[in-house]
Amino acid sequence: MSLQMVFYLLVFPGLLFTAVLGLSIGWLDRKLSARFQYRVGPPFLQNFYDFIKLLGKETIVVRDSVHSLFIAAPFVAFAMLVCISTLIGVALFYKQGFLGDLFVLMYLLMIYSIALILGGSATGNVYSSLGAGREIKMLLADELAFILICLVAIVKAGYEIGLAEIAAVQQARGAFIASPSGIIAFLIGLICIQAKMALPPFNIAEAETEIVEGPLMEYSGPPLAFWYLNHFMMFTIYPFLLILLFWGGFSANGLGILWFSLKYLLIVVVMIILKNTNPRVRIDSALRFFWRIAFPISFIALVLAVLGV
Repeated sequence: MSLQMVFYLLVFPGLLFTAVLGLSIGWLDRKLSARFQYRVGPPFLQNFYDFIKLLGKETIVVRDSVHSLFIAAPFVAFAMLVCISTLIGVALFYKQGFLGDLFVLMYLLMIYSIALILGGSATGNVYSSLGAGREIKMLLADELAFILICLVAIVKAGYEIGLAEIAAVQQARGAFIASPSGIIAFLIGLICIQAKMALPPFNIAEAETEIVEGPLMEYSGPPLAFWYLNHFMMFTIYPFLLILLFWGGFSANGLGILWFSLKYLLIVVVMIILKNTNPRVRIDSALRFFWRIAFPISFIALVLAVLGV
């Protein structure tokens, strides 16, 4: 592996950049959420303090758990997110990639969910198992709609299956979000990432008031720190992916950097508003929504894209 690839993976746009930006945006999430609840909210560095503090805590492993799987799950999920952030970031900022990297990305995102399911199932706790079961149902619910909106981007890019190529087509012809099929796919994608990040109203697997954090209930110490870091890293990964697929990608000039930052912050703020203004739905309601509403609408968007609309 060349030094350039190591830099991409570990510094920018991979591990360090994604983690720092994710923890910072996590502060924005907590601060805006506090304002919705008439609270002051934490200081800017609170997420960094919490992560470092958890790294120094004891890791308690449940006696009846599958020890190796219980410990490995958060770190496998973390490794997947680092790879995902590198794929997206290299395509966005360096206009590089390889043929079919979008399919690899979809595969890695699924592995993250599977790691969470296996980690929760390995604890030996009934609430964690319930949470893992709900996570399986949510994966089956939102994955098909998410795949279809990715296919919309592929079709609108002239059947290009590379992330960099999809961004390049938009740079040349205009953002897909300006078309009916593009805006529909973008909005469904926004809902899908709300579910994939387990943000209200789709925080069904963790559901603090029902199953006490679900899959994460028995985690402590460094493994719990990395689960939290994983969650905040997704605040970087998913908005970047939406911008790359539908909103024109990234331009390196001064105005382009500002416009990209505004797009990113707008998506994040909308996600936080949705999180704080919607109550958690039941698992059966979520399944019905994604299979009966989100999936058909995504399919309509795909048909419109094929027709050039």
